[in-house]
Amino acid sequence: MQPDEIIRLGHSLVQHGPTNDRVYLMKLAPEDLPGIANDVYELGRRHGYSKLFAKVPADAMSHFTDLGFVDEARVPFMHKGERAGYFMSKYLDQGRAVPRNIERISAVLDQAERKRHEPLALTGGEEILRLRLGDADELAELYGAVFETYPFPLDDPSYIRQAMIADAAFFGIVSEGRIVAAASVELDMEWRCAEMTDFATRPEFRAKGAAGRLLATMEEASRDINIEVAYTIARAESFGMNIVFARAGYTFGGTLHNNTQIAGKLESMNVWHKQILSRQRAGLSA
Repeated sequence: MQPDEIIRLGHSLVQHGPTNDRVYLMKLAPEDLPGIANDVYELGRRHGYSKLFAKVPADAMSHFTDLGFVDEARVPFMHKGERAGYFMSKYLDQGRAVPRNIERISAVLDQAERKRHEPLALTGGEEILRLRLGDADELAELYGAVFETYPFPLDDPSYIRQAMIADAAFFGIVSEGRIVAAASVELDMEWRCAEMTDFATRPEFRAKGAAGRLLATMEEASRDINIEVAYTIARAESFGMNIVFARAGYTFGGTLHNNTQIAGKLESMNVWHKQILSRQRAGLSA
């Protein structure tokens, strides 16, 4: 399946295409306000997509609510440690607004909350490495083996190299010279937040705490460069990943309905967030 296209809409960064059947405003440029909300709408209407999706700071919300967007998730202090970030959605096909498996989504959240106080397994004999450009081919092979489809073309080594050069740091667990698990942290130095994402583990290495160890490593790396808030957009029907984030101290921020195409189908996604750098250490007032 052809990956969706990432373009500039004005000065803002947007992903759109038939794979996810949506427009995603990934990075809002303030100079594009207020017109960017209508530009996103027109792009979606022109292509016949069923969902519009935007990540915006609190002070930009009104421009989107005026066009019928609703906030599906919220991350406190996401924008420069000063204001919340909101994930806003507008459905051009109302059928997409209804989650397909609400019972399982609810069961996942219940289980995650019940297991919140169980400690993560953060020790293991395998080495965790910051991966480099030379690892892109093996990383792409890992993602291609784990995911039938994915919202970004992580099975393409050139895409991984571009992401590394731009704003993503990939970490991997190496066993016997082979990458057996990996994840990435997408750094937004302007907003001072980081998305913990792209978790993948080879089947034979699962249930050994790989995701928790990678998450702890990425949090520490983010603290070192004064990132204040970490968040993730996790598959809402995945018991494993939602439990990992709950046990790592993340707070549930909302569910994005039928948001992302993974493994051949549209899936709802849960947003989890955590303040990883104290406001005092960041030099911010309370």
